[in-house]
Formats: sequence, C-alpha cells, structure tokens
Amino acid sequence: MSYPDDLRYSKEHEWVRVDGSRATIGITSFAADELGDIVFIELPEVGAALSQFGTFGVVESVKAVSDLYAPISGEVVEVNEALRDSPELLNADAFGDGWIAKVELADTAELDGLMDAAAYADETA
Repeated sequence: MSYPDDLRYSKEHEWVRVDGSRATIGITSFAADELGDIVFIELPEVGAALSQFGTFGVVESVKAVSDLYAPISGEVVEVNEALRDSPELLNADAFGDGWIAKVELADTAELDGLMDAAAYADETA
C-alpha cells in the first residue's frame, strides 16, 4: 500500500498535512481498512486544544470503537461537518474528503517526531 508523500504519520495511524501554520489531520487508509465500515465519529469541538498524542475523539465501526489521537498539538479551527452525516467518507477517501479537523499548529517541531510515508509504509507492512 502506498501513502501520500506530502503527509506525516503517527504510530496511532493518524496523518497530518501542513499548510503554513495550519494542519489538517485525519486517519490513514490503513486504519480505516482495519476498522471496517465506519458508522460514527465523535469530532472535536472548534476551539478545543489538542495535545500531541492525546485523545481528541472517537471513531466507531461495525467491528470496534477506537480513540483518535492527535498527531500534533494545536487549536481546532475547523472540523469536517460532513462526517457527522457521512462517516463512511473515512473509508472512501481517508486522505481527502475524509479529513477530520484543521488545527492551528502549536509547535512545528513536533512534526519531526512523526514518520514520513516510507517509514509509515514499513510500519504497516
């Protein structure tokens, strides 16, 4: 399986796409495939402060309930409201329309602790 090269990845199977001082976060296609059909997601609140590797929500599938772990610290500035009615977007387009939240980065140095696409592919092989 290949993963987008412009993202950073956590061992908990979340991804980060950085655009200036903002970052979009979501779960990887590997995580979505492992979970199976996703039926519900608990999104963080706009304004919530995320701490790197702290929980920020829950994703529920027909097989399991899993916590979401923030790959980076920051303040939530936007959430993907489409997921409330269509959580299956996480399965269909994990790296695109299935994004979960956008945050204002607190510390860009935290990105150095995350994996690149090649390292994440090795982690999930």
